Amino acid sequence: MMLAALITGAGVIQIREFPEPSPAAGCVVVDVGYCGICGTDVHAYVSGRVYRPAICGHEWTGTVSAIGTGVVAVQEGDRVVVGVPPACGLCSACVDGSGAHCAVCVSVLHGRDPDAPPHGGFAARIAVNASRVVSAHSNLDDETLAQVEPVAVALHAVNRSALRFGDVAVVLGAGPVGLTVMQCAFSAGARDVVVVEPNVFRQALASELGATSVCSIEAAADIVADHTRGIGANVVYDCVGGTESLTASVGLARRGGSVSMIGLKDDLISIDSATWLRKEITTVSAIGYVRHEVEAAMDLLADGVVRVDQLHTSTTNIEGLAATFAELASGASNQMKVLVKPTWSS
Repeated sequence: MMLAALITGAGVIQIREFPEPSPAAGCVVVDVGYCGICGTDVHAYVSGRVYRPAICGHEWTGTVSAIGTGVVAVQEGDRVVVGVPPACGLCSACVDGSGAHCAVCVSVLHGRDPDAPPHGGFAARIAVNASRVVSAHSNLDDETLAQVEPVAVALHAVNRSALRFGDVAVVLGAGPVGLTVMQCAFSAGARDVVVVEPNVFRQALASELGATSVCSIEAAADIVADHTRGIGANVVYDCVGGTESLTASVGLARRGGSVSMIGLKDDLISIDSATWLRKEITTVSAIGYVRHEVEAAMDLLADGVVRVDQLHTSTTNIEGLAATFAELASGASNQMKVLVKPTWSS
């Protein structure tokens, strides 16, 4: 038997026993090296909403320890990162030319595919379909590989936005996603990126990672005006979520600008539709990523274009998971990206 941690309710982390995974046909078993704690993991812990076991710990990396029949893309001993399959080419979305919204890939992202495991990466081993793993970049260490998935999420958000070379962008929220979105925006050609963040520790981190300006929400309008001759930002990335941040995002965008919704909250959002209409705001949302963005994220990390070493603030094990989640949920922590090494102290 094997132990794995699951979020099973508001403020509840349970350690459960599972049979040792074995690879079915077309599947692999991965010995998990590290698994990052995602903001959606923390939201599920706080809210107690139903959270599918397969995505409870979905930012993992590890080493293939067993392969099922028919698997040829990877071998035992290969280092891999978690990803999504290539677009299936057969579902309605694919046939309609929208492979980025392939029904198979969406089901995998939400842990609803037929091969979805009964737990996520907060476990020593995990069995998944071989199409879900991506061969690791040879120049990246395991701690960096455990942060590839959130970088792919940030890259996907920038790819979906209307950012063009020379644009001025604003990022609301300097958490791990916000700071990787900032770096991906620069890599996509942004001239300036203004980061809006109230926490002093995160403000300093944003400056260290290259933000053009860092400010509080109260100062944001004036700072953005200084960078845009009073016009407003071309693109605003809302990495916080909720009515307040979305309203601020629209306020900081120029007429004809765009707002990218990335941050996720369970609350309903209210908008001032008249302002959106008068400013002709284009809105785009982004969740997850597509297959090639995992490989692109690794290239950005290997080339030093995106840096995540500064985001990795601590590592815990399974025994420390409950206390770590409680700290992250408190709202008073300076933790950024916490990695989980699925081991036990004794």
